Parts: sequence; structure tokens; C-alpha cells
Amino acid sequence: MSGPIRLIIAIHNHQPVGNFDHVIEQAYQDSYISFLDVLEQYPAVRISLHNSGSLLDWIHRHRPEYIERLGRMVESGQIEILGGPFYEPILASIPSRDRIGQMTAYSDHLTQAFGVPPRGMWVPERVWEQSFTRDVVQSGLEYTVLDDFHFKNAGFGNDDLYGYFVTEDDGHMLSVFPIAEKLRYTIPFAEPQETIDWLAEVREKQPEAVVAFGDDGEKFGTWPGSHRHVYEEGWLHRFFQLLTDNQEWIRVVTFSQAIEEVSPLGRCYLPDCSYREMTEWALPTDRQLELIRLQREHRNDPGWPEVRRLLRGGFWRNFLVKYPESQEMYCRMREISDRLDDLIQREPDLSSSARFRAALDHLYRSQCNCPYWHGAFGGLYLPHLRNAIYHHLIHADNALEELCGRTGRWVDIEAGDLNLDARQEVRLASDQLVAYLSPAQGGHIYELDSRTAFVNLMATLDRRPEPYHETIRAYASGSLVGGSETASVSENIVFKQENLDQKLAYDQWARKSLVDHVLPLDCTFDQFCSDSFQAGEAEHAVFQTSVERQPGRVSAILSRRCRWSNQTPILTKSITLTQTAPSELKIDYRLDELTPGTPVHFAVEFNFSSMPSNVDNRSYYGEDGQIYGQLGEELDLQNQSRIGLVDEWLGVDVSLETSERAGIWTCPIETVSQSEGGFELVHQSCAVILHWQFVPQNPQWKTTILLNIDASAAQARRLGSIKEARMPVES
Repeated sequence: MSGPIRLIIAIHNHQPVGNFDHVIEQAYQDSYISFLDVLEQYPAVRISLHNSGSLLDWIHRHRPEYIERLGRMVESGQIEILGGPFYEPILASIPSRDRIGQMTAYSDHLTQAFGVPPRGMWVPERVWEQSFTRDVVQSGLEYTVLDDFHFKNAGFGNDDLYGYFVTEDDGHMLSVFPIAEKLRYTIPFAEPQETIDWLAEVREKQPEAVVAFGDDGEKFGTWPGSHRHVYEEGWLHRFFQLLTDNQEWIRVVTFSQAIEEVSPLGRCYLPDCSYREMTEWALPTDRQLELIRLQREHRNDPGWPEVRRLLRGGFWRNFLVKYPESQEMYCRMREISDRLDDLIQREPDLSSSARFRAALDHLYRSQCNCPYWHGAFGGLYLPHLRNAIYHHLIHADNALEELCGRTGRWVDIEAGDLNLDARQEVRLASDQLVAYLSPAQGGHIYELDSRTAFVNLMATLDRRPEPYHETIRAYASGSLVGGSETASVSENIVFKQENLDQKLAYDQWARKSLVDHVLPLDCTFDQFCSDSFQAGEAEHAVFQTSVERQPGRVSAILSRRCRWSNQTPILTKSITLTQTAPSELKIDYRLDELTPGTPVHFAVEFNFSSMPSNVDNRSYYGEDGQIYGQLGEELDLQNQSRIGLVDEWLGVDVSLETSERAGIWTCPIETVSQSEGGFELVHQSCAVILHWQFVPQNPQWKTTILLNIDASAAQARRLGSIKEARMPVES
């Protein structure tokens, strides 16, 4: 038999921007450093390693010894460093200029850290579109690695993929390696000998083949049960020992070595794609369930593997349709990117300023992919990851205002298509807050940023059906049992809380603010907070909108003709922001052409995110300052003029004050979602509903609501930390 087969092992380590320090530290101990501990003992085993920029940034600050150790292994040639976009964005979700900017910045960073420029890149989540080729090449990179699923969707067969290919876009040439899906399931789940046996089969078919494995480093220690399996039970030692023992016919090489030693198999043009599971997660829930049903019904059919090979899932960009909250982050990020680009086109000298570079870095951090989608892991469902995106967007927004010369007290308003839905939205802004209104979607406030606390209080998430909710119901009914502990993260059936099947509920309207409700006269708190209340036209209605600008004062005026069951009044709500009260929205509600003597039960709902429930220093309080309980409390209050929500840890105090005394209901909005650790209940927002039940004596009724955000505690804390950091250290 001729020469040896070449095996490439690529490990991708990543932690999201904004993840908790203790979570990253645990992953570091369980996976990242543990893997190096074993690898160092097998010098014949070479790997290509990708650490995302967000993870490497944390390691620089918390575990610098890892950098030194990794540098020695790079110098010895045992590890090849892979580049990519700095903060692990989905390339399809960011502009071309940011793709090139992120990849170039990370290559420069890696070169400075390890002394060797990366030649290849890891594509985040392997979400690929052919047009990315040009951006990758213009960033100075020579190759990338994608799944064999991409190639199979282009018509390649299994036996066509034991090597690498070249592709091009507009004449820019790039080498592309296919990842063998077979190895993603045997490594590290099957016994090591199974992988060796499969490689022997490949060698029989194609001597001198090149086979690539590439997957998450967290599979090697962080996934549930994997640390015991991989390290304590010695899986990784056994695997590396087998590779060492068989090195006369298995050469473990890096991507760069393979390119230098082997010619490409040919040319390829790949469709828009990702790994197989991602394409399934991108489908709408009902289509996902249909695909699951097809797989279950036909998986034992002899011809199913061939049919399955040609069966495609969805397209990553449709996560922006599936989850409107993802689209909101995406559009806000695009807005910041466009404004930065416009600024630098007008004033190119600003590109070297520290303020501009800081704004650009915050933009890049806000593009981290994890909270923009949802699959087997928490992703979009994790509030702290969404909060991190807005934290950096607000930082970038603030820097932009400074770069444009805005200082002191100011207010502004603009109307335009701000969320890319071909309809007009309104943005009210001051030096203290930013509010986005959607007149075409109920006249809701869908984003409310505190500039001083760097938090979006409307980073909410609706409760919606997910395919795995059927698994939860089936498991609760006793008709389904869990898989083996280490079989796959997606097969584990673990409940982090009890009775999650009873917590499944779905929202009929977006959990935003200024959500109008026309309630039945006898509607109770329990009915409203349960599925028994049926939404009408009020929650989704389209408003006619105008904007007003006066010195030191801006307003958005929204109005529409209502279609209630027994009357058709005109509803007007005006949202005003002033220079004298830059952290307060004045909201005037007015109902005209009411039928006197006809009872009305009208409500306005607010939702506030970013404030965890069931924690002592996060609570509701009343008009006299009395504490009503933690933010997870369900409250049914009567005849109130004020309610507040305070988060002492965040340093934010939000209050609602109404001129017409109201009943106040509060309830937590909690989702049931899937993560690598199991199914869990996650607090998403606090719903606060002001409601008025009255019999009008004349055709008009009105009230004024003051929505105030006091972030002075957050600002004082930040200024204190800056002052402390600048204080000289006594010797």
C-alpha cells in the first residue's frame, strides 16, 4: 500500500462576549487547559487550534500562563493557530467592511501574541456564503474549513471529499477543507479504535487521503459528562496513543502542512450553508417538527441515507425572521456600523483617534454570534448574552455622539426604517436615554437604552413554541426516556427545575412596552396572566405617526381609530422627551369619541428586562417607598399612582407614575428553553400592567404616565471605579 493517510485535528474554543467569569473559568479548567495537558504528552500529534477573540481576551486577563504555554507549543510546531473574525460573529450577519475589519484585526492580534501570522481561519458556526471568499482572501487568509455537509449540498459524495479544494469569488482564490461529519460523532463519543478503523477504511479507498476533524473544544470536558469520559476515563490519552502507535500510516498534520504536501482535489463552489444541525435549527418550529417526524418515520428505510443526503434544512439568516428579538439586535448593530462608516467617510482622520477605535471595538464585540440564534445551547434565550450585546452597542452609540461633537444636555428625534421592515420607526434620544418606537406594530417601545447604565431595558424575549417543548411534554407524560450520559448533548434529557411542562406558555403579543389592551370588564389578574385572555386588535394595531421638534423638546404623536366591539374611539399616545428631564419619557394617553355611559377597561403594559427575579436586591416598590417584594412577585394592586422597579446591583431605578390612579398587575415572563445543561426556566422580563376601569361621563378620557430611569447609582459606581483605577499606587 502507498503512503500514509493525513489526519487533521482542528479544535475550536469559544466563549461568548458577556459570559460569566465563573462559567469561562470552569470551561478553562475542564476543557482548554486539560486538553493541552494531554496534548503536550504526545508530540507526534499536531493540531490546528482556534481560540475566539472573546475567549483569548479573557485568557489574557485571567490566565496569561495559558498564552505562554500555547506560545511554546506554537513555536515547536505542535500547534497551528487559526484566525478568523475577532469576536466570533456570524459572517452573514455583519457588513463586508466589518468582516474584513474583524479578520484583519484578529490576525494582527494573533501575530503579536504568538509571533506567527495565521494562514487559515475558523468560520463561526461554519455559516458560509460563497461571497465571503473575497473578504477572507482580502483579509490575508489562505484557507478555511467547512463541513462535508456544505460539499454534499453542492453534489459531492462521501468518497469525493478526502482532501481539500479551491474556490474563488471575483478571482480571489481560497482553499477549503471539508470536515468529516463521521468524525464529529465518533470523536470523542465512540471508542478511539472506531475512528482508527474508519481511517483504515478511507485509506483502502483513497491512499494518501486527507481527512479533517473539526469541532468545539468544549466537547472535550465542558459538555455534561464529558470531562469524566475524556480525561478521568482516559479517552483522550487512548486516542492520542493510538494515533502515535499508528503513525507509520496515519500522519497527524496541520492544515498548512497538508496544503504544502498535497495538491487540491479540484475546484468547488459551495451553497449558502452551515453544519447540518444548524440548518435544521434555522427552520420554523413547525417545519422542524415535520423534519423530526420524517426522520423518525423513515430512518430505518434502506434508501433513507441517500434521501437524507439531499434533504436540506433552512438558511441561517432566517433566524432573524424566526426570532424578532434577533432582528432587533441585528438592526441596531447595523445602524451603529453604518453611522461609524458614514463618520469615517466624512472625517477619515478620526480613524486614528482613541475614541473611534474604542467605538469600533465595541461594535465588533456586539457582533458576537451567540445571542443572535438558538439551537442546542441557550443562545438567544440567555438574557446576560443579549444584555452584553446592547452593553457594547450603547457604548459605541455614546462614543459616536461624542465624536459628532454632542456634549451637555440635548434631545433629538428621527423617523425612518430603523428595523429594516419597510415601515417607519421613531427614535427619540437624549444624552441620558434612547427609545425606539414601532408605530406599525402596536405603537410599542421596543428598545429603551440607559446611556449611563449601558443597558437596554426592553431586551425582552417572547415565549414561543420550540420543537423540544414536545420532548418536555412527552417526558413529563412518561412516554420518553433520556439517552446515555455522553451520547450527545442534544440527546440528554435533564430538567434543571421541576414541572417545566406546566410552565410552557406562549405569548400572543410582543413583550415590549406601551402595549395597549382593551380588556373584558370582568377580566381578572389571573385571567390576564394566563392563556384565558385573548388578545384583540389593540396589541398589534398600526398607528399614524408624526414627530414634533421644539427647542429642548421632541415628541412622537401616534394615533389610530380603534375597532372595539361596542365603540370606535380615537386613541392617541404622545411620547415626549425634554432637555430638562433627559432620563424621563412623558407619555400622554387620550381616548376621544368615547360613548358616554359605556364602561371601559383599558390597560397599558410595560415589560422591563435585564433585572433578574428572586434576588433580594431587586424589588418592586410603591408610591410611598414601601417594598412589595422581589421582581418575580405577582402583584395585584388597587388604586395606585406609582410603582417602581429597583436593581441595586445594576444601579438602575425605573418608575412609572400615572396621573389617573390605576390598578397595577405585575407578573414574571419566563421561558422554557434548552441548553447544554438541560431544559431550564429563564426569567426574561417583568410585566407591569397599568389598568383603568371607568364609565366615561364625556367623550374624552386621558392620563399621563411618566417613565423615569434613574441610573445615577450606576453612573456614580462607574465614575468611582474610573477614579480608583487612576489613583497612584503607594510604594
